[in-house]
Amino acid sequence: MRFMVIVKASKDSEAGVMPSEAMLTAMGKYNEELVKAGVMLAGEGLQASSKGARVRFSGKQRTVIDGPFSETKELIAGFWLWQVRSKDEAIEWLKRAPFDGGEEVELRQVFEMEDFGAELTPELREQEKRLAAELAARKA
Repeated sequence: MRFMVIVKASKDSEAGVMPSEAMLTAMGKYNEELVKAGVMLAGEGLQASSKGARVRFSGKQRTVIDGPFSETKELIAGFWLWQVRSKDEAIEWLKRAPFDGGEEVELRQVFEMEDFGAELTPELREQEKRLAAELAARKA
């Protein structure tokens, strides 16, 4: 099963304060452990919301809202995508993360095709498989 690990933003991350060399070193070591264990599928940090935008949908109307966004606790500063056997395993990996003060990290299971049941018709399943193969080919 796959889990997205969502690192919440802080006042520092929103202000563009970069991690220290010590934190980057510790995070690099941690990411290396995740990769060697076959857990990490992807992981990235995100720029501050001042460099982003939101698009609000209302019927056919689209409204663009430029950052920054005020509610820091609702913002994402980075993420990992992990492949693990269980939620408990994901939690155990997350507990080992080298965060050192006040960070909040959310763990959310990613939907798999079988989770959608009969609503995901054979045609839609085939489309999903084709798109996954196309994405994999682009990475190669």
